[in-house]
Amino acid sequence: MRFHASFAPLLLSALALPAHAATPAQRCEQTAAKALRSCVTKVAAQVQRCYDDTGAACSASDTKVTTPLALLEAKVLAKCPDGATVQGAGYGTLLTPAALVARLRESCVGEPATLAARTFGGPQAALLAAADAATRECLLDAFKQTTKYLKTAFAKQDACIKKAHAGGACNVAKTTATVDAARTKLVAKLEQACPTPLLKDTLGLDPTLYASRAGDQVECLTATGHGDSGPLVLACGPREAVPVPPRGTWVQVILPLVDGGPRCGDGSPYAFWLRLAPDGSPLDHVITDMAGGGVCIFESDCSSVSPSLFSAVDDGQPGGGYLSTNPAVNPFSDWTMLYMPYCTQDVHIGGGRDSVFSPTLTVHRYGAVNVRAALRYLRDVLWAALDADDADGWRPDRLQVLFGGESAGGFGVEYNYHYPLDDLRWAHTTALPDSGLALDNGGVGVAALGSLITTEDNPYGWGTRAFQPPYCLAPGCAVGPTILAATSPRLKAVPEQQILSFSNQRDGTQVSTTLFADLPTWVNALRAAYCQNQGKTGLHWFLPAVNQNIHTMLRTDSRYTGLAAGGVTVRDYLAAAVTTPDAVVDRVDEGTFVTDIPGVQPFACLPGSPSGAFVD
Repeated sequence: MRFHASFAPLLLSALALPAHAATPAQRCEQTAAKALRSCVTKVAAQVQRCYDDTGAACSASDTKVTTPLALLEAKVLAKCPDGATVQGAGYGTLLTPAALVARLRESCVGEPATLAARTFGGPQAALLAAADAATRECLLDAFKQTTKYLKTAFAKQDACIKKAHAGGACNVAKTTATVDAARTKLVAKLEQACPTPLLKDTLGLDPTLYASRAGDQVECLTATGHGDSGPLVLACGPREAVPVPPRGTWVQVILPLVDGGPRCGDGSPYAFWLRLAPDGSPLDHVITDMAGGGVCIFESDCSSVSPSLFSAVDDGQPGGGYLSTNPAVNPFSDWTMLYMPYCTQDVHIGGGRDSVFSPTLTVHRYGAVNVRAALRYLRDVLWAALDADDADGWRPDRLQVLFGGESAGGFGVEYNYHYPLDDLRWAHTTALPDSGLALDNGGVGVAALGSLITTEDNPYGWGTRAFQPPYCLAPGCAVGPTILAATSPRLKAVPEQQILSFSNQRDGTQVSTTLFADLPTWVNALRAAYCQNQGKTGLHWFLPAVNQNIHTMLRTDSRYTGLAAGGVTVRDYLAAAVTTPDAVVDRVDEGTFVTDIPGVQPFACLPGSPSGAFVD
C-alpha cells in the first residue's frame, strides 16, 4: 500500500475540512478511477460485439473504442492538470499527467483484451471460431457477465478507497465481503448460462476458477485507477508485502505458503531470485529464466529423484550466459533478471495437484502456479520501482522481456508463454525455449504424457488444462511442435512477439528424457518438426549441428559466446533479435550427421549450400 502526504491532514483531522470539499489531488484520483471504470465498461462491450460479429478483435480505429479513450483522456487531464497534482495523488514521485493517461488507456483496452483472450481462445479467438451454437453462446455470455462483475467489483472497491481518502472510515471487511458476493453471483450466472461441464470442457476452467481469475483483474483495475489503494490491501500493484530490493543486487524471495498457492514438490515454500537493473540502466528491460532439472512421472522415477530437486530455498544465486552480470560475456548484463528455480518435476506446468504415490511419497505439482506467482511478484516490484524512479511510471506494455528457460524450463517456456502475453500484457515479450523441444517419439512419449497430466486424477493428473493456453488444451499440446503451431497465429502483434527455439541437433539428454529409442530417431524427429513449422509466423530456430552431446546453451558462458549456427553465435543471435526483432531468421546447420550417424536423414526442407548451413 502506498500512502501520500496529501491525505495526512484529512486523516489527522476529519473536522478540519468539510466532507464534500476534496483537494485537487483527491479530485484527480477520483476522476481517474471513475473514468477508467467507465472506459473499461464501454470498451469491453464493444470488444464483445467485435468478436461476435467478426470473430476478431476490434480495429484500432473503431470509434466505439477510440471515443471512450478520448473521453477518459479529457476528463483526467481536466482534473489532473500538472505533475504536482498527479504526484500528490500518489501515482508516482515523478509521474506526469500524460503518463497517467497512458497508463489508464492501456488498462482500459488491456483488461477487456485479457478477458477476451481467456474466454475466446487467445486474441485469435480459436475457441470461438470452432464453437458450436451452444458453446458460442456460452462464451459470449461468460464475457458479458464477467464485464458486469468487473464494473461492480471495481466500483465497490473504489467507493471504499474514495471514502477513506476523503477522511471517512471505510469498512474494509464489508467491502471485501461485498466483492466476494459479487464474484459468487458471477459463478451462479456462469453455471446457469454456461454449465460447468461445458465451460470446463471448452476453456479448461470451471466457473469458480474462471471467476477467480476475473477477480485478479479487478485487483489490478483498482490498483491502476488509484494512486494509493489503501485502506484495501490488494494482490496487485505496489504494497508493503512486495518490497523493492536494492538495484544491481541478487536477492532471494521466499513466498509464503498459502492454500492453493505456490510450493515446491516436497511441500516447502517456493523461492526465486530477483535482480533489478543497476542504477542508470532501464528497469523495464527484463530477462526471466526457468531452470531445468528433468521430470518424474511414476513412483519408480520420482522415488529416485534427489531431494534437492524438490525444494527451491536452497538453490543458489544464478549466473552464466544470459544471466551473467559480466558485460564482456553478456550484452544484457545490465537488465533486470528473474531466475525461477525448478522444484516440482512437472516441467513448470503443474496446476496445483498432488501426486500421492504412497504414505511416504507425495510430489506437489505446482509448477505453473509457481511461475505465475513469481511473474506477478516481479510485476509488482517493477510497478513500485518505476513509479518511484521514472516519469513515465509503470505500464505493462513498456516492458521488453526475454522469457527463457532451459531443458525442463524450455518446456515451461512453451507452455507458459501465453501468460505474460495475455494476462500480464507484456506485449513485447520474446520466448526462448532452450533444449526443450518436447518432441514425441510416436509411442510412450510426450504425447502420452499429455494424456496423463491434463487430468486431475491422482497420482498422474497434474491439472494442467487450467494453465495451458486456451487455444491449445488437448493432450497433444504437450508436444512442442504442436503447441508452437497453435501459438503461431497470435504472434507478431508487435515485432518482439516470437518464439526462438534453441537446441543442438545432438542432445543425449533430450533423447533419453523424451524416451526416444536412439539418437538417429530423435534427430530425424527434430528435422521433421522443423520442416513442419518452418516459415510459420513468429517461429524461428537456432539449431547447430555439432556432433557431440550438448544440452542447453543460454546459461553456459562458453556455449553462449562460442556455439554457433549459420555462422552466428548464440549471444550474437539473441542480441540481434532484441535490437532488430523483425530481421530474425532461422540459423540451421545441416552438418555432417548424415555421414557421421547412420540412420540420420538430411533436412527435407533446406536448400543445398556449400557451407552446409541454412539461413532463411
